[in-house]
Amino acid sequence: MIFSLFNSKQTIRTMHLTPAIVPVILLFILAACDQGDAEKIADTTVHDGSSLEEIKKRGKLIVLTSNLPTTYYYDRDNQLTGPEYDMTQSFANYLKVEVEYKVYDSTNEVITALREHQGDIAASSLTVNDKRKIEFDFGPVYQETKEYLVCHRSNKHIKEASDLKDVEIVVAAGSSYIESLQPHPDATWTENTEKNTSILLAEVAQKKIACTVSDSTLFDIERRYHTELQKKFTLAQGSKLAWMLNKNNDKLKQSIEKWLKNYRKNGDLSQMLDKYYGFVEIFDYVDTHKFLARVKTRLPKYKEYFEDAAAKNGIEPSLLAAQSYQESHWDPKAKSPTGVRGIMMLTQPVAESLGVTSRLDAKQNIYAGAEFHAKMKKMVEQVAEPDRTWLALAAYNVGRGHFRDAQSLAKKLNKDPDRWSEMKEVLPLLSEKKYHTELRYGYARGDEPVQYVERIRGYDELLHQHFSRKDMQTVLNNLMR
Repeated sequence: MIFSLFNSKQTIRTMHLTPAIVPVILLFILAACDQGDAEKIADTTVHDGSSLEEIKKRGKLIVLTSNLPTTYYYDRDNQLTGPEYDMTQSFANYLKVEVEYKVYDSTNEVITALREHQGDIAASSLTVNDKRKIEFDFGPVYQETKEYLVCHRSNKHIKEASDLKDVEIVVAAGSSYIESLQPHPDATWTENTEKNTSILLAEVAQKKIACTVSDSTLFDIERRYHTELQKKFTLAQGSKLAWMLNKNNDKLKQSIEKWLKNYRKNGDLSQMLDKYYGFVEIFDYVDTHKFLARVKTRLPKYKEYFEDAAAKNGIEPSLLAAQSYQESHWDPKAKSPTGVRGIMMLTQPVAESLGVTSRLDAKQNIYAGAEFHAKMKKMVEQVAEPDRTWLALAAYNVGRGHFRDAQSLAKKLNKDPDRWSEMKEVLPLLSEKKYHTELRYGYARGDEPVQYVERIRGYDELLHQHFSRKDMQTVLNNLMR
């Protein structure tokens, strides 16, 4: 208690002690401890510069985070994004302050920085566990994940905990995964102090290390890029994620609780989770391998068409190409049992209305598909992005009539028809008799547009690197000449 008190930066800075007065103060503190007031003394210690009052006074919230797809990163437009970025921006708006981000390479470094009072909160996809709760406080839980042992696909399957014996496991130092491994006496592991889990997952895929441990959200994202990754064993169920802050900062903690309650109530939390994770759970190993191969063999033949048609219709070229792959796998002669044809799988009426003379002509089909996509976006022009795009894609797939039915049904169910995170729950109801008998256009396979949109989102994410912003700007400049 005495050591903690006299090592507080705030105490050192505000108390000017002389040799004569030190014994008096020590006696006072010891007396207080003898009276059972030690906890009271600790409770009055507010960490330097991180109190709610200090944050508002400086007009800035200092957030400690890491550069990961589950936390904070720059997107392809060089704009900051990520789950923790979105949430901390919302919290800062709630406090009416700006945000300063301090970015670290690992969880271990983030926690060390918080311990040294280099920031106000640590927002880095941090798991709540007993060890951390001894030293730090946590805000309310905003997400639950699982923790997997992840190995190369070629490694043996692990059916039970005893199979962990002799398995090489490398984990990020300071991560919560260490605590999840500890109950398994047969498991041995090495802590890496220099690499985060994202890098370790890449090394597993490259067979540089045998296995690592990852939470389910990061695993779902990374396996789309490293298809050889496979979960072999579930170490923890229901791991809880929350922001971490230093002890004795009750007002800041209460503000986080109030903000998150509103964030959840307004549907912002579910929308954020859908934005970053809504599509990643749909994963097909064989399909993804075929897709990555066709990016090399088929996409180059049509890339210029996708770029030009997308630019003329205000669509991202990677998205248009992703939609086309979902429709036909970039096969210009594709045909479905219902009669839709071509690389964008157009119906005959739609093709005729857009002046297409041959649906088997890839160029005509792509330009018509882009124009029809743009028409669907106009139908929901009042909706903000990215929801506008996801809703337009759903309408493209299920048809305008059924889509309008779904919007009407959403309103009846007190769902927001302008939010994809809510409409993806309503659309499958179009196939239920309880609902479709009351709708103008009747029955529809409502789960199909949901799968359709989520798969396109997944393909689009993988295609970003093949359609750079520089290439897109060149297309736009050519159009303006």
